[in-house]
Amino acid sequence: MAKARSTQSIALSAAIAAALGTASISAQAADTDVSFGGYVKLDLMVSDYTDGQAPASGSIARQQYIPSLTPVGGNGDDMVTDFSARESRFFLSTETELDNGEVLTGHVEMDFQLTPDGDQRISNSYNPRLRHAFIKYKNWTFGQTWSNFQDLNILGESVDFIGVTDGIVFNRQAQIRYTSGGFSMSIENPETTVTDTLANGNGRIVSSDGFVPDITFKYTGKSDNLTWQASTLLRQLTYDVNGDGDDETEFGYGVSFGAKYSFGMDDIRASITTGSGVGRYLALNQWNGAVIDANGDLEAIDSTGISFAYRHFWTDKIRSNVIYSRGWADNPETLVGGSATEFSQRLAFNVMYSAASNLTFGAEISKAQRETEAGIDGDLNRVQFMAKYAF
Repeated sequence: MAKARSTQSIALSAAIAAALGTASISAQAADTDVSFGGYVKLDLMVSDYTDGQAPASGSIARQQYIPSLTPVGGNGDDMVTDFSARESRFFLSTETELDNGEVLTGHVEMDFQLTPDGDQRISNSYNPRLRHAFIKYKNWTFGQTWSNFQDLNILGESVDFIGVTDGIVFNRQAQIRYTSGGFSMSIENPETTVTDTLANGNGRIVSSDGFVPDITFKYTGKSDNLTWQASTLLRQLTYDVNGDGDDETEFGYGVSFGAKYSFGMDDIRASITTGSGVGRYLALNQWNGAVIDANGDLEAIDSTGISFAYRHFWTDKIRSNVIYSRGWADNPETLVGGSATEFSQRLAFNVMYSAASNLTFGAEISKAQRETEAGIDGDLNRVQFMAKYAF
């Protein structure tokens, strides 16, 4: 997504800073450049839910593909149409030369996706949502941005918000990251999701009991036309099962490998992620990190995801993408029962036309499937169109 944006820079003058009323801001603003940009995007989606009713119009599944929200085992066939401009976004970046000769950068980015406020009845008003808010100083990053466990390079070009959702790590959160060359490591916000088998009908519990930060390591390499990335996640799954302040814990880990190979104007992108207790990092938290067993202990859930994307340029302005993703889990079925998702997958094909460097129209057809441990499945067939102006 970042590659689609263009920016225009403006220098903050001392006069502007003086208008704000402080000499200290004036001194700093004289050496600060501000860049702003983003895009405006309209989406038109026609969705066919083959095994149950469509989610309510305010559901996030009506804004983008969410693997865990594909209905299964229902009656009938439900078709809905949605128009939305909620993916539109805006960012503001700064670059300041400090008095010690170093450069400090800052970045804040917002969109309107996924927020629960507003509806489609009258004004379609929605609250902004914080995507990124971070600063970079020397080798350090402080703030909220993409998890260091994630590989942005393997995201195929899609009309859908993500595209290869079922099989990839997708997460933004607050963190402290250190980067040196191709190596990076981070400590990130800990949060555990647990399947409640005791009293909540296999519902999801967000524990809020995390103490030990999630730890990640990543290395990015490049050789000729091949760019690759390997990353590791180490985490402690934590939940106060009995509500007595005595937390149950379980070790969780994940490994991920992704690569992009370019040839001519075309490219192929692929990835695999697997681990135990990966939980919320994979497939938009389709599976939880752990389940409560019969003894009241936490048992980590094993899960795996794969993704593939091929992009072909027909001309300088017209290109197509074939996208596939799949995720699956080794659920402890004796604990979670047959209603837990065993796997989900999605196949999509799109055509993109760039009328200008910053104006793109796209059309995408996709088929997604979700199946439970009991073998009950459901499909989502969707046709989606977009118009996108990047600035």
